Amino acid sequence: MAEADTTLSARAPTPARLPPALTNLIERIGALSLQQKLAAGAALALAIALIVGLLLWSKPADYAVLFSNLDERDGGAIITSLQQMNVPYRFSDNGSAILVPSSQVHDLRLRLAAQGLPRGGNVGFELMDNQKLGITQFAEQINYQRAVEGELARTIQNIGAVSAARVHLAIPKKTGFLRDKEKPAASVMVTLRPGRVLDEAQIAGIVHLVSSSVPELTPDRVTVVDQSGNLLTRSPNQNKGDLDAKQLAFIQEMEASYVRRVESILEPIVGAGNFKAQVAVDVDFNQTELTSESYRPNPAPEQAIRSQRIEERYGGEQVPQGVPGALTNQPPVPATAPITTPEVGQGAAAAAAGGKRERTATINYELDRTIQHTKKALGDVRRLTVAVVINQKTETTREGVKTIPSDEELAQLEKLVQNAVGLNPTRGDSITVSGALFAGKVEEIPPPWWKRLWSDPVMVELVREALRYLLLAVALAIVYFGVIRPLVRTATTKAEREEVQSAPRAAAAETEEEGAIVQLGGVSPAAPFERKLAELRRIAQNDPKLLANLIKEWLGATEKR
Repeated sequence: MAEADTTLSARAPTPARLPPALTNLIERIGALSLQQKLAAGAALALAIALIVGLLLWSKPADYAVLFSNLDERDGGAIITSLQQMNVPYRFSDNGSAILVPSSQVHDLRLRLAAQGLPRGGNVGFELMDNQKLGITQFAEQINYQRAVEGELARTIQNIGAVSAARVHLAIPKKTGFLRDKEKPAASVMVTLRPGRVLDEAQIAGIVHLVSSSVPELTPDRVTVVDQSGNLLTRSPNQNKGDLDAKQLAFIQEMEASYVRRVESILEPIVGAGNFKAQVAVDVDFNQTELTSESYRPNPAPEQAIRSQRIEERYGGEQVPQGVPGALTNQPPVPATAPITTPEVGQGAAAAAAGGKRERTATINYELDRTIQHTKKALGDVRRLTVAVVINQKTETTREGVKTIPSDEELAQLEKLVQNAVGLNPTRGDSITVSGALFAGKVEEIPPPWWKRLWSDPVMVELVREALRYLLLAVALAIVYFGVIRPLVRTATTKAEREEVQSAPRAAAAETEEEGAIVQLGGVSPAAPFERKLAELRRIAQNDPKLLANLIKEWLGATEKR
């Protein structure tokens, strides 16, 4: 080997107490300058803060519902109180609920209840608790009316389908003149919950509740409307002219009953899915009352005399009667009963005597009178219309093209349907049974996978969680590759450069002391340092064994010292 001024200095051996990786890291950190240490510390603190923030953001706090479906005034008062108490809050997706941390829900409800929140949007009889001295009678009456309206609204809100209610009372001023006296009226507006409706029994209950709470208020003067402005109560005149929900439901039930009859008779014959049937029923809901009175002549055998009056009159000159002679001066003979001796009428006697006779008879017969009172029932079927279509297919056989079912079979099926529904041609009922080729089912094109993914709430939540962790990993990678690794690489490169620059000088000093001169190829001792370093790198690449032996010799010389 030739002599050279460039030498490598050997360092002290690493202590065996710490792992080599940790020792190397400590040495690299110690080799950094003060500015580099401050920059590395700031970058590390920033990375830790970013990681902690992402962890807190990726794990949302557990929030629970404090109140829902609040009045606007109550919601504003509750938000103000939460801000004064420094309590974090959120709103639900649709803005109908206030969310607070679940650990504080019950405590906040009690604290807000102590403040009288929520008030429910309506004031009741608590309005009468703070009456001022010297209040006028008019103001007192207005407060009482407001209290009654609030209490009625609170009571109506207890119905399951009602989320909010407002009651307006029109109470006339009392007067001493009975002719000018007016009756009170009331209007109720209810806000129904989504998907809920009020049936007639509940509407009648609200009407009677309000009418029973106000003196002299009758149910027909109470009006109930919903949040869409639909009138829920109807007057008797309106019910006479229009169909109500019960009548419409009755018609639909009758039509469904007729359709089930047709299906039960055709399904075993043509098969399920091979026919469609529709029935239209014209129902008469008019309530008719008929009273008739008729008279008929009585036939001769069944004549009945109601009363009879016969009057006979006799007139003319009186002629002498009796047999002249001694018998006329004798007393009359004793009278005899008509049973043994027939009575001789005066008329006969008068006729025999030659007088006039008049006879008048008045006979009143019983009349044949019929009184009939007829009241037609509601729901009388006036007309029935049936339409049936059957899947008529064509098949090719040896005999030719055959239609199934044929026209004769369709006629038979029509008769069966007529008997099944009880068709009555006299009232105008009609039926139509026809055949047609049914179209096949149209296959729906499935939506793309990304639409199906976003339509599934479970998958949406999983994707959100995955995005959170992915964002956290990206942030960590940016901090490592963009801040920490460049600083470490910069510090490592500088330390290695200083080590390489100081190594030839130390090696040269040790070589001079021991007389070991190493020549680097054809490079002279007076050559620049960069040239010597380049030659040394060339030797390390081309003949690493030679460089390893040289380093071993240097290490051995150092240990001998």
